[in-house]
Amino acid sequence: MTPTVPPHRRRRSRPATAILTALLVLLGFASPAWAEPNPTAPPNEGSTPTLDTLRTNLESAAIGWLDAEAALSGSKAKQAELQNILTLAELDIARARVGVGRYAGEAYKTGRFGVLSALLNANNPDQFLGRAQAMEKVTQRDQTILSQLADAKRRAAEAKKAIDDEIQNQANALAEMAKRKTAAERALSAVGGGATRGWLDPNSRAAAPAPRNANGSWPSETCSINDPTTSGCITPRTLWAMKEAQKAGFTRYVSCYRPGDKWEHPKGRACDFSANKSGFINASASGDDKTYGNNLAYFFVKNAIALGVMYVVWYCDIWHVGSGWSKYNSAGSNCGDSPAGDHTNHVHVSIY
Repeated sequence: MTPTVPPHRRRRSRPATAILTALLVLLGFASPAWAEPNPTAPPNEGSTPTLDTLRTNLESAAIGWLDAEAALSGSKAKQAELQNILTLAELDIARARVGVGRYAGEAYKTGRFGVLSALLNANNPDQFLGRAQAMEKVTQRDQTILSQLADAKRRAAEAKKAIDDEIQNQANALAEMAKRKTAAERALSAVGGGATRGWLDPNSRAAAPAPRNANGSWPSETCSINDPTTSGCITPRTLWAMKEAQKAGFTRYVSCYRPGDKWEHPKGRACDFSANKSGFINASASGDDKTYGNNLAYFFVKNAIALGVMYVVWYCDIWHVGSGWSKYNSAGSNCGDSPAGDHTNHVHVSIY
C-alpha cells in the first residue's frame, strides 16, 4: 500500500502543548528526539512577498498556456475533420461534373427541336405518352446531377472557410502560448531563475491522459474529493496525476492538501512527493533518493500535457509548462540551505 501522510487535525490542546514544549526546552529537559520534526509532516515550502508574486505569475502563465495548448490541439483535430469533409466534397464535385458533361453532350446532340421532333413523330397516342414520360425522367435525372454538383460545391466552400477559420484559431493559440511563455520567463528572471538543463530519464513511463472535455479543453474542477494523503480534499485531476505517478513506481510518502495559503495546496491542486523513503526529512536528498527525485520530476515533465501539469519544482530547479527548466531558490542562499523551501527533499507538482 502506498505510504501517505497521516491526517493532521486541529486540537484544542495544541497551544498548551506548545507552551509546555517551550518550557521544557528552556529548562533543558527536552531530549533531542523531542525536537525532531515528524518525517511524515508536510514540508514547509515557505512564503515571502517575492515567492507569492512568483507563484501568482507562474500560475497565471501556466493556466493561460495550457488553455491555449488545448485550443490548439482541438483546432488541429477539427481541421483534420474538415479536411476529410473537403476531400469528400471535391470527389463529389468531380463525379457530378462527369454527369453534367454527359448531360451537356446529350443536349448539344438533340437540342430542343430534337426532343420536340421525337415527340411529334410518335405514331400513336401511347407512343407519344411513353416518349413524353421518358423525356421527363431524363429531365429529372439532369436536374438531380446539377443539384448534386451545386451541393458539392457548397459543401467544399464551407469546409474551406471553416479550415481557414481553424488556421486563424491556431495562429491565435500559438500567439497566446508565446505570450504566456514570455510571462513565465520574465517572472522567473525577476528572481534570478535563469534557464537550466533540468532532469532527464529516457526510460520514463507514459501516463494515461487525464479526462478532458469533448472539445479537448480542460474541465473546471474544484477541491471536491477526499485526499487519500491527508484529511483534506483534492481535485479529480490531481488524484489522477498522483495515481499515475504511483503506477509508474513512485510510491514513497505523498502529501497533497494543506491549508494556510492561497496557492495550489489548499485548492487541492498540488502534491509533494518525498525523496527519502522515511518521509519529509529535513535534509537534501542524495544518492538513490536524489535519483528517485530526478526520475519523478521528469515523469511529470514528460507527461505534463497528458496530466495537466502547470509546474514542477525539484532541487533548486523549476520546470514550467510554458518555459521549461529554470533555476529556483526560495531563500536566495546556497541550494539546499532550506531543504523544504529549495525542494531538495521533495518534488512539488502543481496541477491545472
